[in-house]
Amino acid sequence: MGSFLARTALTGAALWIVTLLVPGVYFVGGSNTWQKIGIVLVVAAIFGLINAFLKPIVQLLAIPLYILTLGLIHIVINALMLWITSWITRNTTHWGLDIDQFWWTAIWAAIVLSVVSWGLSLLVRDTPVGSRRG
Repeated sequence: MGSFLARTALTGAALWIVTLLVPGVYFVGGSNTWQKIGIVLVVAAIFGLINAFLKPIVQLLAIPLYILTLGLIHIVINALMLWITSWITRNTTHWGLDIDQFWWTAIWAAIVLSVVSWGLSLLVRDTPVGSRRG
């Protein structure tokens, strides 16, 4: 459970950085700081669940496109997962992630999210308890 919460917080931080860097991607709702933090964490959890359950199915169906595009379809699939997260939060609540358009905004957001998530994961390396020295 702790690992899921840590990943959700890391994804939330990465999504927040994406909203700062990519025009057309932003969070909607929340009147104070705590509500906005809560919205970011809920959106990150929804994004994590979509990536856990829906993304493997889409990737399996897209195997021919992976071969044809030499893996570049992965960026489009990541953008699709962001777009679905935006669609779910926008159509079920009055708060959440909002993306102006799929083609270029979501694509750039997916690229920036991948780079930022990679960078944050380098900063927050988790070391298994049994392998610590000291």
